[in-house]
Amino acid sequence: MATYLFETEEHKTLRAQARKFAAAEVLPHAHTWEEAGIFPRELYRTMAEAGLLGIGYPEDCGGQGGDLSHVLVAAEELVLAGKSVGTCVGLGSHGIALPPIVKFGTKAQKERYVKPVLRGELVSALGITEAGGGSDVAAVRTRAVRDGDHYVVNGSKTFITSGTRADFVTTAVRTGGEGHGGISLLVIDANTPGFRVAKKLDKMGWWASDTAELAFEDCRVPKENLIGAENAGFLMIMMNFVSERLMLAGQCVAIAELALRETIAYAREREAFGKTLNGFQVTRHKLAEMETRIAAARALTHESVTRFLAGDGDPALAAMAKNTATDMCSYVCDQAVQLHGGYGYMREYPVERLYRDARLYPLGGGTREIMNEIIAKTRRY
Repeated sequence: MATYLFETEEHKTLRAQARKFAAAEVLPHAHTWEEAGIFPRELYRTMAEAGLLGIGYPEDCGGQGGDLSHVLVAAEELVLAGKSVGTCVGLGSHGIALPPIVKFGTKAQKERYVKPVLRGELVSALGITEAGGGSDVAAVRTRAVRDGDHYVVNGSKTFITSGTRADFVTTAVRTGGEGHGGISLLVIDANTPGFRVAKKLDKMGWWASDTAELAFEDCRVPKENLIGAENAGFLMIMMNFVSERLMLAGQCVAIAELALRETIAYAREREAFGKTLNGFQVTRHKLAEMETRIAAARALTHESVTRFLAGDGDPALAAMAKNTATDMCSYVCDQAVQLHGGYGYMREYPVERLYRDARLYPLGGGTREIMNEIIAKTRRY
């Protein structure tokens, strides 16, 4: 049975490397970290020393090289072997915070921000979403006004992954007029006067990944922290979204695969009415349907990533992959809980956690409804 997104020899080697790390450094602590709502900051450095934190980043930026397929393989194994989606997501927050700096930043910005993150010395976050805007990026209200050699930033962000302990935030700000044409990206250091974590947010899932509401009150940010050109941030954000949505689709495949594996193992051991659960046709058919849907979502995600790597970053196809994978993941995790019965509702069982974790994916990275609108507009229905 094909269970992985990519299976070249190079990917298999990386998978073994990631599996070893996850089994040794994440799995033994997964439940504890989920219950605590955070994992140790030292884990970033440990992952960097294992040669995994810089996967997908060029060597001249301090990375290990590779592309999105390698990032997905490493993340997939962190979920499958580590059994903590929250930890995987927290460790990977640089995957959405660093790409704009890598692609459009100056050499000085890469030295100051990218390399230390990939060494596990700094924690990064991406700040786009605002309380009144949600998935509408063009509605960003956080304002950055030029004042000599600085920008003065006022506003707030919410739902920021790794926000409570990020050392800097790649932040969407409004430097121009209304709409998408007035948005820029600024790197804002967490030690900037006026920057504060307004609130640590409690979530339904992804417990081990800290999430925050951030506030900016007259933050003076050096002009050197502007990424690329002023008022050109919207395009950078949109470019970032395609790869982010494909990463989310890949995570859904991994989560569902883990839920399936846990359920198969449970069905082989749990007895009811004189035989194991997999002795009932209804159980076997449920498992068959779960695996079928996983295979379909995996195939579409694989095609989307493959085309993306070939230079065809079709936003509609990425949206299709995300919607298909998120729907599949929600279904599979729901069936996993159902087949576990009452035990599936208990926090000590991984499927309970996976069920909660899965609910974020139709929302994060753009809602399901936004994905359909992207598909419709791109295809000009």
